[in-house]
Amino acid sequence: MNRYTSLAVLALGLLSAPIRAETAPPAPPTAPAPTTPPKLIVVISVDQFSADLFGEYRTSFTGGLARLQKGGVFPSGYQSHAATETCPGHSTILTGFRPEHTGIIANNWTDLSVARADKQVYCSEDETVPGSSSANYTVSDKHLLVPTLGERMKAAIPATRVVSVAGKDRAAVMMGGHNVDELWWWNGKAFVSYAGRATPAVVARANAATAAKIAAPQAALDVPDICKPHDRATSVGGGKTVGDGHFERTAGNAAAFRASPAFDGAIVALAAGLVQDMKLGKGSTTDIIDVGASATDYIGHTYGTEGAEMCIQLQQLDATLGSFFEVLDATGVDYEVVLTADHGGNDIPEREVTAGLPDAQRVKVDLAPSLVGKQIMAKLGITTPVLFGDIPNGDIYIARDLAPAQRKAVQDAAVAYYKAAPQVAEVFTAAQLQAAPAPKGPPEKWGMIERARASFNAKRSGDLLVFLKPRITPIPDPTRGSVATHGSPYDYDRRVPILFWRKGMTGFEHPGGVETVDIMPTLARQIGLRLTGPKIDGKCLDLSKAGAVCR
Repeated sequence: MNRYTSLAVLALGLLSAPIRAETAPPAPPTAPAPTTPPKLIVVISVDQFSADLFGEYRTSFTGGLARLQKGGVFPSGYQSHAATETCPGHSTILTGFRPEHTGIIANNWTDLSVARADKQVYCSEDETVPGSSSANYTVSDKHLLVPTLGERMKAAIPATRVVSVAGKDRAAVMMGGHNVDELWWWNGKAFVSYAGRATPAVVARANAATAAKIAAPQAALDVPDICKPHDRATSVGGGKTVGDGHFERTAGNAAAFRASPAFDGAIVALAAGLVQDMKLGKGSTTDIIDVGASATDYIGHTYGTEGAEMCIQLQQLDATLGSFFEVLDATGVDYEVVLTADHGGNDIPEREVTAGLPDAQRVKVDLAPSLVGKQIMAKLGITTPVLFGDIPNGDIYIARDLAPAQRKAVQDAAVAYYKAAPQVAEVFTAAQLQAAPAPKGPPEKWGMIERARASFNAKRSGDLLVFLKPRITPIPDPTRGSVATHGSPYDYDRRVPILFWRKGMTGFEHPGGVETVDIMPTLARQIGLRLTGPKIDGKCLDLSKAGAVCR
């Protein structure tokens, strides 16, 4: 059997008999346009699925991603802010707010006031837990400052069921929110949830089946014809190459499983099982399930975006989603799907150079905040660390125990250093960002300070914000781990597809730049949910042909 075409079906068979195909009346050849709210909302976030990847492969899809293109297609949606990372991006999809208001300014930020020795805070942790660190943490929703659509639905009608499943805890938490019925993420070994929650039988079955799949070796996947032009090795140094991988793995290699199409298969299989076991969409009101398909991101980091690995992944994902929708069809439930991404991604600079992008390169180590800080300490005669930050592309924090004059001197020196660095495009101070007006107009026309302002939160953001120039990858040494990443303010990281589909919907395509914050109010309008509280950043998209009219 062709491993390529069969893997999606095999993945959705992980739960074996418990995934039941329920009998439903056959759909008419042309379903009538919907006139009532859907009974189930299915929100899918494909981590690192850029608009560029969607545009590159959209005509090759024949499964779930092909079906979605028959609905409302916004091929150039935007995660409009500058902090194009997983946690901020997921925080926008179902809240209607940009990161400046969700409070999720990055995957990690620095808080020099926390009691523990590790001053870095992970976006979905509770840093007050004794003995914790940003790497060894207790998952929490405490940092998300606004409600999600599911929370709003449940507040309006308590009978609403809210379910969130993802390959990453931050994806499940940021889409699910603070009040969920079921919330599950992959912790590297199993699907888990908050401490004290009961494990449903379907989750136990999924964990057993996924463990068995990891324990078995995986032979190389077949390479579809469309992927063969991408199937060539590119060196990233140190004897390491990427681009010609076919996802073969040894028995027990959980890390390789996570960076493979099979991972999305396991996530989607669990989502399908929860829909069936909980009978989502069959109650008195609309239910919602959020699905964070995380494999594309792990594959992008491990192999880059333009090799055979990413091409194979997207063909597999298309098949997996097609099988998922067939399971949903068989339930007989009137469901609506929205698919988008938390951010885009950039390919490895070594391959970009050969593709005609000569400015692509890796960041210089000397831009690291800790190293820049040491130079400033020596220059100013300060004996304790003055700069803190995760990577040389984003927020940088100045020590809080300095005298005002010292803080100003450190800031001035840091600004001067980074502005003079050849690989740096922009440096903004917190004062500049606070003074900047909120961004307005189409996101594709925003300037750099507007993009930065959209993910600036005065209580969490840094004293400085540094942007590298386009195609500068903030990974100096690709031989030790990831080879490619995202996180820049440029459109290859900001642009994502936004796709709506529902049976009976008249398809259309809108080329303009809309935002992921527009998804929540659009869905709220479709189910007749009145939005209360502070004014959101998003707007309702006109899907009038699908039954949602924005006035």
